[in-house]
Amino acid sequence: QVSRLAELPYSSCSDEDDDGDPPCRDMTQQDPGPWCPPRPSPFSRCVRCLTFLWNLLFLLLGLLLLALGVWGLLAKAAQHLGAPLGSDPMLLFVLGGLGASAVSLAGCLGALRASPCLLRFVLGALLTLGGLQVLGGLLLVLARRRLRDLLRDLLLLCLLRYRDDPDLQFLMDEVQRSLQCCGLGSYRDWESNPYFNCSAPGVQACGVPGSCCQHSAQSGPVPNAQCGFGALALGPAAAGAVVHVEGCEDALGAWLRGQAGAMAAGATTLVLVEAVGALMALRVLRD
Repeated sequence: QVSRLAELPYSSCSDEDDDGDPPCRDMTQQDPGPWCPPRPSPFSRCVRCLTFLWNLLFLLLGLLLLALGVWGLLAKAAQHLGAPLGSDPMLLFVLGGLGASAVSLAGCLGALRASPCLLRFVLGALLTLGGLQVLGGLLLVLARRRLRDLLRDLLLLCLLRYRDDPDLQFLMDEVQRSLQCCGLGSYRDWESNPYFNCSAPGVQACGVPGSCCQHSAQSGPVPNAQCGFGALALGPAAAGAVVHVEGCEDALGAWLRGQAGAMAAGATTLVLVEAVGALMALRVLRD
């Protein structure tokens, strides 16, 4: 456009031409030239910088989550342990890390380059995620009884496949060690496990895992895995001196009820953080 302006004929305008006609119009006024957007205000630049840093933080967290999931999958593959890939819980870390990294990377590039397409993608992803979280929270409140049945089924699965799945074994050990309980309803439930049944071959027969023992939490970094051997052959009084005889179903339910406020506060904080990110992306998009 500048080159076009240079080629246009220049006419000197005066109040009146020599022939008495009205003053001529400058040809350069017919082309206003390139349009320049207004410079953003300091507040807009600050919001854009905060949006970039916000997305950068969650990009790093997403990459960390992705690395943790990949490390878990590779570690299990090297040891030939674990469930198939489709049901491996480490796959959730991988998918969550990929999703968080993709959205955060789009947010970083959108804030850095002021790209409306990327900013709309980030805004839509945050609104969708926040809506799903609110919907999930409402479903949990409305289906409390169903959730209790699901927890019971999960504990039963952990008990039956204790030696077959390392993830379920880790989960059951943590529950029994933290809540100081054993089995589902009582320590006698371990008779349902084929490795701990009294008719099973091996030294684990008529025993319970070491996480059921009374002092398993204070036994150091390497707990005594044989402290529960033979506990099923003892009576309730004698077994109570060695292992925890109470079941984990009631203990886990009581713990979840006690942590309901903390979990609700954490979920609310997460939704508010996502709302802040959505508002910053919306402001940059409007600018």
